[in-house]
Amino acid sequence: MPAICVYCGSNFGKDPIFLEKALRLGKILAQKKQTLIYGGGNVGLMGALADEVLAAGGKVIGVIPEALAAQEVAHDKLTELHVVSSMHERKQLMASLADGFLALPGGIGTLEEIMEVFVWTQLGVHPKPCALLNVNRFYEPLITLLSGMVANGFLHPEQFSQLLVSEDPQQVVELLLSTKPTLIDKWLDGKKPMPKKRQ
Repeated sequence: MPAICVYCGSNFGKDPIFLEKALRLGKILAQKKQTLIYGGGNVGLMGALADEVLAAGGKVIGVIPEALAAQEVAHDKLTELHVVSSMHERKQLMASLADGFLALPGGIGTLEEIMEVFVWTQLGVHPKPCALLNVNRFYEPLITLLSGMVANGFLHPEQFSQLLVSEDPQQVVELLLSTKPTLIDKWLDGKKPMPKKRQ
């Protein structure tokens, strides 16, 4: 796996451990020669992560929409920076460049991005692993929500089990490097809904 896409906050968050783990992750990615694919910004956890990978001799590819680049939040010292026209184009390019996906703590954008690529594994759009770096149990509410989806028959338990989770940057990278998701029929009872007849 030559490249890992990391989603994370454009803010630092209130607990210093969020930054501490992001910096640790940056060192690990560089040591393992994994290219960082990320959102191209120079702010918050995302900017700190990119800086750490670069400082450790690693490669960083950023993808940022024109609107955000124009607000002067684009990182200007990356290995590569792609400026695209829209958020949709940004997410598609990041996904195509990456061999796996990892979410650090962040806001609703981070949540939306990791859940989208996880859905793509469910639909067979790609066979790439998805993971959460559960720093300070940040993602426990999400894990509880997904568990509830399983319990209530909306999410296949085997699909849920393919979402990798760890509190340790070293371990989560190792999990990403050693895991390849399998396609699981999303229909829990094995029956797809019948198409409606046209009137």
